[in-house]
Amino acid sequence: MKIIVTSIFVQDQDKALEFYSETLGFVKKEDVPVGEFRWITLVSPNDQGGTELLLEPNVHPAAREYQKKIFNEGIPATMFGVTDVRKEYKRLMEQGVKFTMEPTKVGEVTLAVFDDTCGNLIQIVQK
Repeated sequence: MKIIVTSIFVQDQDKALEFYSETLGFVKKEDVPVGEFRWITLVSPNDQGGTELLLEPNVHPAAREYQKKIFNEGIPATMFGVTDVRKEYKRLMEQGVKFTMEPTKVGEVTLAVFDDTCGNLIQIVQK
């Protein structure tokens, strides 16, 4: 058994697709209409057969409440691995990404947290 798709709630699928592809650099894999929404997944450009990230609309009240509460508590919705947190931090800052935590060494890892503009905090980590 392996993880093939994981999802993140987003407030606006189009805005999220733009941010996750153009700003973060993920590659769109699927974009299929499903009723009034779409099944949009992205993958790492270096592992296009790997785990897909689903941009899940937060239309259900429970999803909206969950997303809002973890954001307000400063809890990242997910974590992405990077080879160099400081380099990625600098690259994203130059693109106007707002960080809530600059690169910080925590035990064996270095991490940083940013706002994805779609209702989530995202943690990047270098092991």
